[in-house]
Amino acid sequence: MAGLQQTNSEKILLSWVRQSTRNYPQVNVINFTSSWSDGLAFNALLHSHRPDLFDWNAVASQQSPVQRLDHAFNIARQHLGIEKLLDPEDVATACPDKKSILMYVTSLFQVLPQQVTLEAIREVEMLPRHSRVTREEHIQVRHQQHFSHEVSCSCSLLFCFHLAALAWL
Repeated sequence: MAGLQQTNSEKILLSWVRQSTRNYPQVNVINFTSSWSDGLAFNALLHSHRPDLFDWNAVASQQSPVQRLDHAFNIARQHLGIEKLLDPEDVATACPDKKSILMYVTSLFQVLPQQVTLEAIREVEMLPRHSRVTREEHIQVRHQQHFSHEVSCSCSLLFCFHLAALAWL
């Protein structure tokens, strides 16, 4: 069950996301799975750093989850140079793949401003932990462990350098 524990890197990344999206009342990111499935978190994260790229209210109120996800991935590709690594239909589920979401959010972290406060990290540490692991989560962890062996190390190494620098701030 060690795969279900949140690493320090994940805590810092989640802190950055929560801090960036704090002014968006429809968005409450507490994990790297279900918090992203409606597309609001991706769009809020992009809009918080680049409000010039799109009208938040139009995206938040008028589109379906798949449309919002597609919108965010297209904005990130066109304006930030981040490849469309995820299919909106795969993310718009009850429990999208954690490693895939982490990889994509890490790509955003690398190109957007990365100010993370100690207060934001403490806030993440205070989020409730789930004491029970469902069968579906256990199966997903096994799938993620297999998937993680296939992920390139270069992105992870760069992310670790970023996080190490942030940890010393």
